[in-house]
Amino acid sequence: MGVDEQTTDAAATAAAAPEENTTAAATPASSHRYPIAPGYRVNVRTGPGTSYRIVRTLPVGMKVPIYCQKPGERVTGPYGTSNLWCNIANGEFISDTYVHTGSDGYVAPRCD
Repeated sequence: MGVDEQTTDAAATAAAAPEENTTAAATPASSHRYPIAPGYRVNVRTGPGTSYRIVRTLPVGMKVPIYCQKPGERVTGPYGTSNLWCNIANGEFISDTYVHTGSDGYVAPRCD
């Protein structure tokens, strides 16, 4: 089971991580933006796992586009346990377990 992505986990914010070259699609699968779980500030990472470097933190109430998705580290969040990670910008990933997509599976194309 993965480390919780909520930013109250100080150890997670200090973690260094390997870089991964990931190309996101030019536009999201749709123009839809998905809400982050209510009450959570979510860490955005350079790859699909908690060992990747944190590049920023999404504020409470944020909605995000999902350009593509890929499997990675299995984590548990407010929407269950999954290994699915969402690419929300070029080289930026968040766990699908913190995004309300209405699905336990893919809602966007697989990342290259």
